[in-house]
Amino acid sequence: MDLQDGEKDMIVMYHKFGYELDGEKKQIDSTMVCLGDGKMQTAMAKTVGLPVAIAALKILNGEITTPGVQIPITAPIYEPILKELEDYGIRFHESEMEYLGYNPISL
Repeated sequence: MDLQDGEKDMIVMYHKFGYELDGEKKQIDSTMVCLGDGKMQTAMAKTVGLPVAIAALKILNGEITTPGVQIPITAPIYEPILKELEDYGIRFHESEMEYLGYNPISL
């Protein structure tokens, strides 16, 4: 992406997780907003490059030892990476709310 001087990019993420626990439907909303710092430190670079770099360092330092290509769906992989991302201002905010179903707007 070619940004002009003074321009910044922004990434906005919204995840909605619906689940059932002990017969009760629940929902967690997770949001994240990341603002870039100009041409060289874009939000895209931060949210793609930093997790990869953090994971690489954790592998090199022996903190992640799972062999082969992994997707970050297990807590021992994603939790330490998410925690370290907070040091760079990248943080997901979670809130529990009333279960709204798949898409309440179209009902």
